[in-house]
Amino acid sequence: MTAPVLLLLGRGKDPDAERGVDCPGDLPAPSDPGLVERAAAAKAALGDRVFVLGHHYQRDEVIQFADVTGDSFKLAREAAARPDAEFIVFCGVHFMAESADILTTDAQRVVLPDLAAGCSMADMAVLEQVEQCWDLLTDLGIAGSTVPVTYMNSSADIKGFVGRNGGVVCTSSNAKRALDWAFEQGEKVPGADAKQSATKVLFLPDQHLGRNTAVLEMGYSLDDCVLYDPHKPNGGLTDQQLRDAKMILWRGHCSVHGRFTYENVVAMREQVPGVNILVHPECRHEVVTAADYVGSTEYIIKTLDAAPAGSAWAVGTELNLVRRLAAAHPDKQVMFLEKTVCYCSTMNRIDLPHLVWALEELVAGRVPNQITVDPDTAHHARVALDQMLALP
Repeated sequence: MTAPVLLLLGRGKDPDAERGVDCPGDLPAPSDPGLVERAAAAKAALGDRVFVLGHHYQRDEVIQFADVTGDSFKLAREAAARPDAEFIVFCGVHFMAESADILTTDAQRVVLPDLAAGCSMADMAVLEQVEQCWDLLTDLGIAGSTVPVTYMNSSADIKGFVGRNGGVVCTSSNAKRALDWAFEQGEKVPGADAKQSATKVLFLPDQHLGRNTAVLEMGYSLDDCVLYDPHKPNGGLTDQQLRDAKMILWRGHCSVHGRFTYENVVAMREQVPGVNILVHPECRHEVVTAADYVGSTEYIIKTLDAAPAGSAWAVGTELNLVRRLAAAHPDKQVMFLEKTVCYCSTMNRIDLPHLVWALEELVAGRVPNQITVDPDTAHHARVALDQMLALP
C-alpha cells in the first residue's frame, strides 16, 4: 500500500504531522457486542491507577467512560490535578495529550488510544515553517516588537517555540486576555520609525480565532490583519505589509468550524424564525459577525444550559457535541447549523475498540501509545502555558 493509504489507516509514519503511527497488537472488532463490558471491566481493574479524560467532541460510546469531560485545556489541567493517577488515558487528539504530558508529573504516563488521532489545524503550523517566518521578521527588523501567541490547538513544538520567544498560549475563552498581554510586551526597535516599532502579534495557527478576537473584541480593523501563508515566498506578503500589520495571522484553520458559511446562517434564519445562532470563534469572520452568540465550547454549553425552554438554537460546532446538547435539552430546539454531517474526523479516531485495547493493555502491564514530549520542548512549552495561567 502507498504511504498516504497507510497514514489514513493509522499504519504509517509522518514525522511532521500529528498522526500516522500504528497500534501494536490487534484491536477488538467494532462489532464486538461485549466492548462496553470489556471497557468497564478493564477500567474497574485499574481503579484509581487510571484517569480517563474525554473531550467534548468524542463519541458517546467513549464519553460514557470518561472521568472528566471538557475542552482541551480543562482536560490537561484536570490531568495535572490528579498526581496520584499512574495512567492518564486521553480521549482526544495528539496535541491535547502532549499538553497533558507537559503539565503532569514525570511519574505519570499519558496514553492516546489511537496515535492516528491528530489535528489538521495543528498540522498547519510546522516548527520549521514557523522558524522561517520568524527569521523573515528578524531580517525585517520587526521580530523584536513581535510577540508570538499560539492557540492551545497546536503541537508541543510550536508551544515550545512561543515559550522560547517570550510569547503565550491562549484558549478560545481567554484569547482577548492573551492578546492584551501580548500587545503590552513588544519592545521598540532602535532606529525604527513609530509604525515599524509598534507592537505586533504573530498568531498561530488558527487565523479565524486571531482575526475574530482582534477585530470584534479589541477594536482592530481587518486592514490591521495580514494572512501569512507558509507555502508562499515571504508568506505571500510584501515587506511593508508585514511592517504595517498589527496581527500577522498564520494561514491555518479548523476543518470542522471552517465548514460553516454565511449562507448557512441566512438559510437557518429563513427556515426557523427567531432562531438564535450560536457559533465557535474558530468559524469564519463572516459567520461570526452574522451570529447572535460567539464563544468557546464551554461557553456554548453554558449558554444552552441557561437558555429558556422553548427557545430555538442553531449551533456551529462539532456534531457530536451538538447532538449531545440536543439530547440534554429536550425542552429546547437545538439544531446543527450546517446541513451536512460535520464530525471531527481525527477526534473520531478514538472509538470504543481503541479505548478497550488501551485499557486492557494497561491491565496486562503494558503501556500503549505513550505520549512524551522531550524535556527541552516541554520546558519552554510550560513557560508559555504558565504565562497563560498568569494572565490577569
